[in-house]
Amino acid sequence: MGDPVLDVMRELTPRRIVAELDKYIVGQQAAKRAVAIALRNRYRRSLLPEELRREVIPKNILMIGPTGVGKTEIARRLARLVGAPFIKVEATKFTEVGYVGRDVDSMIRDLVEVSVQMVRSERVAAVQEEALRLARERMLHVLAPDPPRPGPQNPLEVLFGRTRVEAGEGYDREVTVARARREALRPRLESGELDREMVEIEVEESSLPVIEIFGAQGVEEMGVNVQDLLGGLLPKRRRRRRVTVAEGIRIFTQEEANKLIDQEEVQREGVRRAEELGIVFIDEIDKIVGSGTTVGPDVSREGVQRDLLPIIEGSTVTTKYGPVRTDHILFICAGAFHTAKPSDLIPELQGRLPIRVELDRLTEEDFLRILTEPQNALTKQYVALMRTEGVEVTFTPDALREIARIAAWINEQTEDIGARRLHTVLERVTEEISFTAGEGPRAVTIDAAYVRVRLADVLQDRDLSRYIL
Repeated sequence: MGDPVLDVMRELTPRRIVAELDKYIVGQQAAKRAVAIALRNRYRRSLLPEELRREVIPKNILMIGPTGVGKTEIARRLARLVGAPFIKVEATKFTEVGYVGRDVDSMIRDLVEVSVQMVRSERVAAVQEEALRLARERMLHVLAPDPPRPGPQNPLEVLFGRTRVEAGEGYDREVTVARARREALRPRLESGELDREMVEIEVEESSLPVIEIFGAQGVEEMGVNVQDLLGGLLPKRRRRRRVTVAEGIRIFTQEEANKLIDQEEVQREGVRRAEELGIVFIDEIDKIVGSGTTVGPDVSREGVQRDLLPIIEGSTVTTKYGPVRTDHILFICAGAFHTAKPSDLIPELQGRLPIRVELDRLTEEDFLRILTEPQNALTKQYVALMRTEGVEVTFTPDALREIARIAAWINEQTEDIGARRLHTVLERVTEEISFTAGEGPRAVTIDAAYVRVRLADVLQDRDLSRYIL
């Protein structure tokens, strides 16, 4: 189909998708299998005939599990794996009329904006080499400009359109000298020798006035600018800036790249990709479940569910890039469901979330694996950060076991916040090393005894541990 996202999907079988997710997320195999199948079905659908393709809708997913067990990370990594447009929104920010909040349609507008920016970045990357060549050419004309053209001798020639002017030999000679200067500067410019030189350039003014559109649900910022409304009748504002040659080339490259790509085609492709491949992750879906009362804030919560329903089941949303259909957008909803149950959602919404997966609470063994196995493990991040200061930090196996044990114990004694507890414990353990990095010892070994010493005062006082950890 020529779509870069689908080209990536072609190689990703569900088993390979799960294997890729395993590099960053520990456990939760049921959730990984569910999202892998949902993603693969998108590729399968793209191979169907047009008539049947329209009928195949994505099987939206409801993830159930406590905070910090990997719900958001699974969805985010899934989208990043294939380069699909992805946004994460909190269900609690959407409210019915009478309460402060955002219109539910705004999630689709945000998704389309992300999608258009992704396509624009791809197109810009494709023409980057040509844009850089043109930018350097413009910079050479700034460094060694052509002499000003002599004007017409008779002002009436301008009035009647007769602007043909015979350039004298002096002007031709100056043009030849300017060209020779540019050719002499070219190798110096391309080698970076002139990068720190200061020049004055003209740049397009990017800040344009934004108009807020009043919709049925309230004020929604659509990002419409005056230049779009007037159809380009207003000339583009330009201003002079004094910058280095390197910065000037960067600015010129961006301007030239924008000229080389078809902006309308970028917007069309962005809308198409959002419609066909977009993923919307709606977190805290359990927070909009009412308790069954007919007055008070519960009325608004059920209203949010009813507002979400047409978006999830398929409708048309108006955006500044045109109408966008939501029929084939994949929605992944998630919630802890501590005080509510998935069956408390309105029946229509339940029916639009046919795939349900429960994520497990994290144990001490899971914490130990999280500290060591993922490619972005916290300990690996910390070691790399300290290495920038010339400090070599080593975590012994018994230290990792002790950190995992303490994090699991605190989750049992206080609120269970999952893997996020490792952040607070590890920061407390490494606080002194971070503070003295670059001024203290060049090599530090963190063992179990070191961990216990750093956390002793907090762990002994249970009330204090509730606030600190």
